[in-house]
Amino acid sequence: MNRINIITLGTKDIQKSHRFYKELGFDTSVRGPESAPAIIFFRNEGTRIALYPLEELAKDVNQQNPPEIGKGFVGITLAYNTKSIDEVDEVMKKAESAGATIQKKPQKTDWGGYSGYFTDLDGYYWEVAYAEAWEFNASNMLVIEDV
Repeated sequence: MNRINIITLGTKDIQKSHRFYKELGFDTSVRGPESAPAIIFFRNEGTRIALYPLEELAKDVNQQNPPEIGKGFVGITLAYNTKSIDEVDEVMKKAESAGATIQKKPQKTDWGGYSGYFTDLDGYYWEVAYAEAWEFNASNMLVIEDV
């Protein structure tokens, strides 16, 4: 078990979230009617992302006793690693114009990179980050070397 295949985000309004992610440039595949999608998969490189109705996701976890849907930070962040500082700035501007809330404007980091955070329409935290030393493989996945 050395990979993550899908990260599913429970969403309060699947159609609105779908539009948001399309505006960010994600290519998607809708399952079910456009007016009421059952699930939306992203055709992205590397680990896949899916949108799923939040209430249904809670029921999927436990039908008889679904977890209580809370507010605030739940300890999950998603990351988009870029190949330049300019790309960080471009992605953050694109996210904001699509309706994201900027949580931390892009800035130099204590680990030697450059990053910022935004939250999407359902409050999921996304980091957009760059580091000069990063390398990417043929699938545009960040290469993580053992130290």
